[in-house]
Amino acid sequence: MSAHILTLNAGSSSLKLGLFAVAAEPEALAEGQVDRIGDDARLWLHDAKGRELAARDLGEAGASHGAALEAALEVLEEHLPEARIAAVGHRVVHGGMDHDAPVRIDDAVLERLSALEPFAPLHQPHNLAGIRAARAAFPDAVQVACFDTAFHRNHPFVNDVFGLPREFYDRGVRRYGFHGLSYDYIAGELGRADADLHAGRVVVAHLGNGASLCGIVGGRSVASTMGFTALDGLPMGTRVGQLDPGVVLHLIEQEGMSAAEVSEMLYKRSGLLGLSGISNDMRELEASDDPRAAEAIAYFTFRIRREIGAMAAAMEGLDGIVFTGGIGENSARIRREVCAPLGWLGVTLDPAANDRSARRIDADGAVAVLVVPTDEERVIARATSAALTG
Repeated sequence: MSAHILTLNAGSSSLKLGLFAVAAEPEALAEGQVDRIGDDARLWLHDAKGRELAARDLGEAGASHGAALEAALEVLEEHLPEARIAAVGHRVVHGGMDHDAPVRIDDAVLERLSALEPFAPLHQPHNLAGIRAARAAFPDAVQVACFDTAFHRNHPFVNDVFGLPREFYDRGVRRYGFHGLSYDYIAGELGRADADLHAGRVVVAHLGNGASLCGIVGGRSVASTMGFTALDGLPMGTRVGQLDPGVVLHLIEQEGMSAAEVSEMLYKRSGLLGLSGISNDMRELEASDDPRAAEAIAYFTFRIRREIGAMAAAMEGLDGIVFTGGIGENSARIRREVCAPLGWLGVTLDPAANDRSARRIDADGAVAVLVVPTDEERVIARATSAALTG
């Protein structure tokens, strides 16, 4: 019986899973997802050819990430009973200063990662809950943590430091960057499909409920819009993005808010949701005729354009832009509104190609513009297969 890898990618309100056959290039066998955990959760499972194996409302079984994982594993066992899980690969958002590559998980590693929960409160607790549940479900399997911060760990000093007393940098207060598994995948895809662009200066825009940009030169991250936590940079579904730190002081000292109240607002009630007062879902905002929705979208696209300019400065030029993530891959409007004012950088879109979300959407401009679906699960599977066989 062949061995298999299970990948788990726990978000703030979702859980993605993948089943792969162990190989130098793991073979995808199935993928699934649980959406809206804690609120009308729904599960689906597809085989590698995209055929639906299961789709169901979970009810109480989707009330928490742990319950959702149990339900997902039951469905996987029901439809793929031959699977023998030899290893489980986990997305872990924050690896801190210690981890610049995937690592096998033991009790000591899990304890160190637990200490990082305050720096990624929407994700790290769920990532670690998934690890604990998988260790219980598959006690003999190798467990591997793959870090969103690892791809950014070799930034130049000037892109890694804050203007604080140096002692804080030495103690780990620095720009970590996130969405690294996605950026790793995109860099690899460019290396396979477009060697010249891969060797150049590319801004990758990972746009979803969480959103960030990464400046990549020769396949390596040199700058990211996200910093010490996943709050910084672009406005997101519910996260604030870039904010004058004096605002936080004002909220605490003058508005009387506690640190916990400020944190809850910045992570869960800001961004597109806070600006629009309608939704954090870009599809709902694009469909709305409420002017607040249009204003939230305008701010979102403005900040992306501003940060593309900053990334071009950090890279000393711009050869390409890649859109990825749920919004980046699917919203022609967002791509159009981001790119239309960037002619000064050599960016020109082909409207028809953009409307159909073609892979290449530039109009033979000086700057290549691509739409490339990301695959974080495959990056996790590759790292886990290497850890298992190595």
